[in-house]
Amino acid sequence: MKVGSHVENQNNIAKVCMLAGKIMLECSAETYRVEDTMDRIAIAFGVENPQSYATPTGINFSVDRAEAANFMRIAKRTTDLYKIAEVNRISRMIVSGELELNEAFDSLKELDRNHSVYSNTLLVIAATFVSGCFTIMFGGTWADFIPACIAGGLGFAAMLGSERLVEIRFIAEFFASLIIGLIAVGFITLGIGLELDKIIIGAVMPLVPGLHITNAVRDLMAGHLVAGVSKGAEAVLTAFAIGAGIASVLAFI
Repeated sequence: MKVGSHVENQNNIAKVCMLAGKIMLECSAETYRVEDTMDRIAIAFGVENPQSYATPTGINFSVDRAEAANFMRIAKRTTDLYKIAEVNRISRMIVSGELELNEAFDSLKELDRNHSVYSNTLLVIAATFVSGCFTIMFGGTWADFIPACIAGGLGFAAMLGSERLVEIRFIAEFFASLIIGLIAVGFITLGIGLELDKIIIGAVMPLVPGLHITNAVRDLMAGHLVAGVSKGAEAVLTAFAIGAGIASVLAFI
């Protein structure tokens, strides 16, 4: 193989690995899973000693220890388990030899361009019913079901809307929990619903960072201390924002 074509091939392998890692990190995959997927893809294309390093906000990848490293910044993250599963499927096809390098890159680019399979409207509807179900599960009465559904749905919609105006997720989550607290108190004041605490607890559950907490623990157990601690800190900030919003409402009633 000529030197020029060899270098070009290595660059293309790095592009495929970086794109796969980018999609997974933006969809809230664990960092150890991201690194493992990038390494497996690189090895499948003939790289003997791939070097990958991922954090929640960036990816580094090199085809060898002494080669130049590629870096990509991850600015925005969301939760999309479907895309994570699709990247895993594509990586398995690469390892089994079903996809060539160009085909893998095209498949990943198409996946990266695709929007989430769940629209914001569907997410709000799901949050609405989930809130009511959590209220019942935590010991609330059926009289609290409808207030919890409305408070949870409107609160989640408020978070999605405020995220478009303010890029700081902490503020969006604080505003959402504030809306939930106000609506819950309003229902109790009007005599609709019986237990304020059960309504609030059920309504804030769609905002709780369960995936971030799980990923933080799994990364720590896998030895990825930087990623585990940073994701844990992010989960703590989210929990603090939710608690601060509810506390702000309860402080004035």
